[in-house]
Amino acid sequence: MKEILYVEVPTPDTDAVRTWLQQQWNNQLGKKIITPNGIRLQFESAIPSNQLTASASLIPEISIFVWSVQRTTYLKAFRWSDKSLTGEKQVLEHLKNRLRCEFPLNYPEPPVVDLSEQSIFEALAPYYPQTVHFFKKMPQGEYDLNRVYWWEKRWREGVRNPQQPKQVLFKKSNKESLKTQNSKDKLPPATPTYDLIYIGGALGVIHAAVMAQLGYRVLLIERLPFGRMNREWNISRDEFQSLIDLGLFTTTEFESMIAREYIDGFNKFFDGNNPPHLKAAVLHTPTVLNVAIDSEKLLQLCGEKLKKAGGEIWDETEFIQADVEPEQVKVTLQHLPTKSPRQANGRLLVDAMGSTSPIALQLNGSRAFDSVCPTVGAVIAKGFESGVWDSNYGDVLNSHGDISRGRQLIWELFPGAGEELTIYLFHYHEVNVENPGSLLEMYEDFFQILPEYRRCDLEKLVWKKPTFGYIPGHFSVGSRDRTVAYDRLISIGDAASLQSPLVFTGFGSLVRNLYRLTDLLDTALRHNLLSVQDLNQIRAYQSNVSVTWLFSKGMMVPTNHYLPPQQINSMLNTFFGLLADEPVMVADTFIKDRVGWLTFNRLALKAARRNPAIIPWIWEMAGSKDLLRWLGSYLSFTGNALLSWLLGGWLPGILKRLKPLLESHYPALWLRLLAQSYALNAGMGRPEKVSSKGIGVKNDQLVRHSG
Repeated sequence: MKEILYVEVPTPDTDAVRTWLQQQWNNQLGKKIITPNGIRLQFESAIPSNQLTASASLIPEISIFVWSVQRTTYLKAFRWSDKSLTGEKQVLEHLKNRLRCEFPLNYPEPPVVDLSEQSIFEALAPYYPQTVHFFKKMPQGEYDLNRVYWWEKRWREGVRNPQQPKQVLFKKSNKESLKTQNSKDKLPPATPTYDLIYIGGALGVIHAAVMAQLGYRVLLIERLPFGRMNREWNISRDEFQSLIDLGLFTTTEFESMIAREYIDGFNKFFDGNNPPHLKAAVLHTPTVLNVAIDSEKLLQLCGEKLKKAGGEIWDETEFIQADVEPEQVKVTLQHLPTKSPRQANGRLLVDAMGSTSPIALQLNGSRAFDSVCPTVGAVIAKGFESGVWDSNYGDVLNSHGDISRGRQLIWELFPGAGEELTIYLFHYHEVNVENPGSLLEMYEDFFQILPEYRRCDLEKLVWKKPTFGYIPGHFSVGSRDRTVAYDRLISIGDAASLQSPLVFTGFGSLVRNLYRLTDLLDTALRHNLLSVQDLNQIRAYQSNVSVTWLFSKGMMVPTNHYLPPQQINSMLNTFFGLLADEPVMVADTFIKDRVGWLTFNRLALKAARRNPAIIPWIWEMAGSKDLLRWLGSYLSFTGNALLSWLLGGWLPGILKRLKPLLESHYPALWLRLLAQSYALNAGMGRPEKVSSKGIGVKNDQLVRHSG
């Protein structure tokens, strides 16, 4: 018996596919016999009698059957004969072509709803019945489902109008600024109320609290009630240490925020349809994302520290636009509960609005993002039966099936406090106008296929809250090919596409680069270096990360393309199988964005030897254009690795000794040199661990340049 066809039929209606196969598909070769799950095609005279062997003459027929998993349909065909049957190739091609005509790829759109006439539950129930059913079981389900709908709508609008994003940044000259003042007021503008205005209170409050503790006047703007999170955060102890080194938290405070610290994390991809050499052992990563943080407690503690340091938080307040003037930036806002306008002015605006940031879209247009991970999930308080999961362990990356409706679905599972489990479902996705990616469709999948992933009765689970979002990715060729700054404005976190290409953790990436960003921003503020040229030096670009985006590209199914269902799992098992054969530290450094040039090249060559097909597969999925872009990334990585090897060991030390002279006399040059110094080490995945004493100056020494 030999498998001769394996395809995915992108529909959850397996019964319809079976019925079509049994009753409507007509082929001119072979006699059709109905079976419970498909058909058999008999080829009685397919092979001339003088060519028949004993085994081949037993059952000269093809068995075709369908089954369902992951809310999609799969079809396989097996030949019982040892040798190919006459007309076999034509039969299979005809079957594939007819299947694609009858059951084409479909990228559903969320409905347009009028919530003035009905609730979000009533509006979405006909389209996403399981999603509505289980959101009703959550404490703030209606509010959260509104958020899911709003976020998907906003994401789609941004993707489909990349050339004409809504303008939210406006630049004014001195003359225009003076015109807006009273006619009698001929004086220079007043001192800005704040040094820093952060828009976005999740990742934003972490950085805002650090800057407030350095003595800066900080305002944080948050659209939601402050402290609400759509995602949970996981990290490792050595990564979180940078927040302790910066003085933001004490060791005791950190321990109090740990919801769970597990023993080991597993990485395993479905390999039931992979050939033997592309099956892989479980990759163990005991120090990757193994500390589950109580995210809301972290946010609340950051908020308290921000306020204690003199900062302010305006929550339930939406950003409308920013007017950039020579001496300040004026931010127009709206307080959502009262619909009343608000305004704030500061020296610098920090965009931490995440992947749907209108500022990021305006600054980068069609190059705002190259990829995205639509991510859904939930925090489940309890309800899993004993033995389903041991809370001493986590699932870092896991798949339980092949490509499903144009996506390779991947699970993450992180234990929390008590019986809590946080479970995510996501996929790597190209940003495509026709197919932006859907959170609502993913949630419908999540609630229906969760029992396939981990045995459970959904009705017995206690749902604490949903977790969802669009996590963007940017394929960097060099450190300057993405705009993260404007005059008196800088982007951080997901708004700057700062995240890991493999696990897409914006929180971990920000934390790993926080010292670097803080030191550079503090330097710019103290010397009033707030032009776009200066602020563009302040970025967390890592040359070693810029080459790993090809791995995430290899996990995306291009829109309107049909790939062999097992292809992405084969690629993942190739590489993760190599990591499983390596010492634990190799996988740890790779997933934490610390891989060096030699290790990267060694692993890439081993992967190509183990699975030579991986190169044409990536070529097919990425295309020539992106492969050429990646080659530019690789050459940049190689050049930066050489510079780091030649200069990284001694140049940063010399610059530190020259700091008093250079910073006092040539501050702009010092900022540039400091950024380059960080690029030699932190930019190659070797972040510095420095105490908070190394940043900035005391409150009474801060230099204010506000006109």
